[in-house]
Amino acid sequence: MAKKAPRRTAERILEVTLDLFNRFGEPNVSTTLISAELNISPGNLYYHYPAKDELVNSLFDRYERALDELLNAAGGVRDVEDAWFFMHTLFELIWQYRFLYRDLNDLLSRNRRLETHFQDVLKNKTRAVRALLDGMGRSGAMRIDSREIEATSASMVVVLTYWLSYEYVRDPRRALEPEAAQQALLRGAHHVLHLLVPYLESAQRTHLLQLAGAYGEGR
Repeated sequence: MAKKAPRRTAERILEVTLDLFNRFGEPNVSTTLISAELNISPGNLYYHYPAKDELVNSLFDRYERALDELLNAAGGVRDVEDAWFFMHTLFELIWQYRFLYRDLNDLLSRNRRLETHFQDVLKNKTRAVRALLDGMGRSGAMRIDSREIEATSASMVVVLTYWLSYEYVRDPRRALEPEAAQQALLRGAHHVLHLLVPYLESAQRTHLLQLAGAYGEGR
């Protein structure tokens, strides 16, 4: 049993670090603060994660694995109902690791590994959105000219990537607090999917508006 203790400590460090990064922003959280929150010595923290970037990278690796698994489901989207669930689930994952998006430009400027890996994240998101559009097109839920798919996919990925930044600018004091999460995620899902309105079949367009209203989007 004693051999498992370091692993439990390492996991606990990541859990607490994620919470602190999300609450205060990664640049505002020092390893000293993390140690104090965990009630462990700085030396114990450094034993598991010798540098702050290793904490960031470990959390990003977790996010990337969960994201890849979720994006693989994009090809199964057939209608607005599926797309709404997919987008909301995607936003929930982004919210879980929101420090990455809150401090994205700063993190990329300081962390070469994140810089290269986040480019892959964007590519994978774009590939997943294209698969979503293809599935909805094949099922008859929407009609979109093949020449418009690339620009539409890129626009959807931009909203996905920077929605939380937009929410933060709108309301810096409350936007990234847990009590604001649900409405922020619903607004994000709605605005991403709203880009598809010109291409949706009539019944699907109506259903999207009903979903947004039913879940209280925009309140």
